[in-house]
Amino acid sequence: MFKLIRDRYFRKKATNCLKSLKNERRYSYSTGKELVSSADIVIVGGGIAGCNTLYQLSKRGVNAVLLERNKLTSGTTWHTAGLVWSLRPSDLEVRLLQDSRNVYGSLEEETGDYAGWINNGGMFISRSKVRTEEYLRLHTLGKAMGIPSEILDPHDAQKLFPLLDPTVFKMALYSPLDGTIDPAMACNALVKASSKHGGKIYEDCPVIDIHYAHNLLGNKEVTGVHTEKGFIKTKCVVNCGGVWGPRIARFAGVPSLPIIPFKHAYVVSDAIPEIRGCPNVRDHDASLYFKIQGESCNIGGYENNPIMLDQVSEHQHFHLYELDWDVFSVHMNSAASLCPKLAKVGIKSTVCGPESFTPDHKPLLGEDPNVFGLFHNCGYNSAGMMFSAGTAIQIAEWILSGRPHYNMFSFDINRFSNSQLSRPHWVRESSHESYVRNYSIVFPNDEPLAGRDASHDALHQELIDDGAVMQARAGWERPGFFIPGEKIRVQPYDWGGVNDYPRNLDQRYEELLKGEYSFGFSKHHDIIGAEALACRNAAALFNISYYGKFYLTGPDAQRTAELAFTADLSKKADRLVYTLLLNEKGGVEADLTVSILDGGSGQLHEPIFKGRGYYVVTSGFSAAHTAAILRKIIHKHKLRANLTDVSKQLCILGIQGPDSQRILQRYTNAGLSNDAFPLHTHRSITVSNAPADNKSYTCRALRVSWAGELGWELHVPSSHAVQVYKALRKANGLKNAGWRALTALSAEKGYHLWNVDLRTDDNPIEANLGFACRKDGEYIGNEYVTKARKTGVTKKYAFLTLDDKVAIFGQEAIYRNGEPVGYVRRGDYGFYLNKSIGIGYITNKGAEVTKDYLNEGNYEIEVMGKKYKAKLHLKSPFDPNGQRLLGNYGNLGMDENTYEPHAGQNERAGGSE
Repeated sequence: MFKLIRDRYFRKKATNCLKSLKNERRYSYSTGKELVSSADIVIVGGGIAGCNTLYQLSKRGVNAVLLERNKLTSGTTWHTAGLVWSLRPSDLEVRLLQDSRNVYGSLEEETGDYAGWINNGGMFISRSKVRTEEYLRLHTLGKAMGIPSEILDPHDAQKLFPLLDPTVFKMALYSPLDGTIDPAMACNALVKASSKHGGKIYEDCPVIDIHYAHNLLGNKEVTGVHTEKGFIKTKCVVNCGGVWGPRIARFAGVPSLPIIPFKHAYVVSDAIPEIRGCPNVRDHDASLYFKIQGESCNIGGYENNPIMLDQVSEHQHFHLYELDWDVFSVHMNSAASLCPKLAKVGIKSTVCGPESFTPDHKPLLGEDPNVFGLFHNCGYNSAGMMFSAGTAIQIAEWILSGRPHYNMFSFDINRFSNSQLSRPHWVRESSHESYVRNYSIVFPNDEPLAGRDASHDALHQELIDDGAVMQARAGWERPGFFIPGEKIRVQPYDWGGVNDYPRNLDQRYEELLKGEYSFGFSKHHDIIGAEALACRNAAALFNISYYGKFYLTGPDAQRTAELAFTADLSKKADRLVYTLLLNEKGGVEADLTVSILDGGSGQLHEPIFKGRGYYVVTSGFSAAHTAAILRKIIHKHKLRANLTDVSKQLCILGIQGPDSQRILQRYTNAGLSNDAFPLHTHRSITVSNAPADNKSYTCRALRVSWAGELGWELHVPSSHAVQVYKALRKANGLKNAGWRALTALSAEKGYHLWNVDLRTDDNPIEANLGFACRKDGEYIGNEYVTKARKTGVTKKYAFLTLDDKVAIFGQEAIYRNGEPVGYVRRGDYGFYLNKSIGIGYITNKGAEVTKDYLNEGNYEIEVMGKKYKAKLHLKSPFDPNGQRLLGNYGNLGMDENTYEPHAGQNERAGGSE
């Protein structure tokens, strides 16, 4: 199955790795034979992720130990290409890459040894118009974040890389900060610096088990690590095991990590003198990369028929696989088309080793939700050299202060739901697609084809029958928009038709997605607009069942709520409150609605419990993250509180718009007026199947709206959600609408979308959410909110509109008086305002951002290289006083008393005929 290293070049490279780590250098940095009995933190895995983690922790004075089964770098690090880029379609990744370059660039000065960093620049090649647009977006984001880049025509690109054929591509994006890092040299420098700071390294020290105990509340806590050389007592373990990460997790009782090993390959060319000093190259359209190493060119890429591995032997060290030329030849053909001379150059060596890939092509970081004290730092998708120096800084902060400095949610292990992780086929399918599409264009509204239908609510089939086109979020299927008369179901993953898998006969969903393959307005823009305007002008029905839904109960539920939630929850039991969940640094970990409860009748939407309880509703894609934060608070403060997940047991139907009261009133005897059912209250109501039908069902109704309209959410037990949906669908004037319309409506209203325009690196005062934070009480993060109120902030939320009809998606640069002051976090279209909307945070070169500073500037937004005049608003100009939420529609000649009163409408507690 495996081949020993036979190629001369890589046999020499492996020998050098062994020598540098086994001879005099090893004895300089490696700890003595006797294993320590205890440590603050134990790192398992001696690859680049583990070495970077040890370096950052030891710099901070932590008693940290690194354990490696064999020799440092012997797993997958030693054979990596080591490319480090600067620009990615994510502000987080741009920052992490910047941090990685800073670490690698400073190691030589710190240690006195050359760390292998070569700053030779990098170049992206575009062969198509739409790829050029993507690169222009990267170029624009770079301007906003201080990352230099240059647009080159093909002939100017050829001057930097003489082998390029300028006739086969349209443009290039050159980044002078890019480079390469030698893995062995980098790890040597990192462990040398770590040793000086007290870090300990044990090679040839396999881990046998990770011990944990159950505390008084029944939660698992790490207690130690059992190795072949002895036992280390510790309360914290960092899993840096790479492709062996799932195995290390199983030692701690974690059944699975979403990591799949693939064979990934590149070849090393014979000497080509013309390329010495040339930049590295990525040709995304051909899924191809070049790494320049002296006069040799390393050629690799991501094929559409990769070889997946069931597992990698734990005894595999400094090993490579035989290269399958039937798989790899596509890259050689692509390389020859871009650089014809490469077709005539010999191959010095081949490299085919295992690499770990994840379902969404992002690493796995953070504390495991099942075992307190077990942190992960693995699954780097062949980008460990590039990212791990930056992510190690965040992991160190994460462990020592409770949360990272950056918004790391897209890397956090808690971004995955239990339903996803419990399905091996979802992990394999999605990881395969992430490998195959590694270099695909990142379109804002694209959807995956793999791993679909991991979870869906009770209304799924009814919505499909009514024309829903589904999106996937956190494994859930949710309606994106509707095409009435069509029944377009997402088909099982067909693996792209490779390796003898037949292509799906029904490819309508795939064809529909092609309408989203644009950085302009979607082909479905008008359909989405019609749904949004139906909500603004009449009424729309939204299925928002994928929201996370939890009951917080128990003797210490009230104390938990006081610590966790920023809003005042000392109100009556029929109130619901918009609130935030902050971390210890005052960053927003979640925004949610909390309904205050005092027990119920014993039904699913009205559980029986003692004392005060809370019904917590949060975004579906971050529900696992929110639950993990709440459970961490309960664990840390030793509170007797229970968090019960009822996300699948309850469906949510939202009826929103000027006509929502009239429509819903026909199906219930409960009063719905402002007096009978005030805004931001909730209660149990009965919904009849139809006006002429005797059947009725109870549910919890919440008077709340994410669309900014008069409306209600019906939280219905899944067992009779279909009946309630069918009843409502009979109503005249009620239009089905999807999430694309709902998110556009919320942006237009100026409501926040967590992890986009509201994140863990945002303070509530920066985000204009001071109203959601009580001024008394010791909730977590309160001191940072109080400080921001008093001293001001250095960035501030801003709502911008464009008169030009141009699509905005996020990552566009924002200019004030001609200078970049930020970038768009969230872009959408306001169909009622009939304007493009850009939401971001404005900075002032580190100084305080005041209202005067915001109001006095002239603003522009740069979209794919062109600047457009923008108007800044301190808050959304749509219904700024919130009259529509109260049912006051003066422009429509309506208010909440327009309709004929139903029996009991003016009774606060409802009534019956």
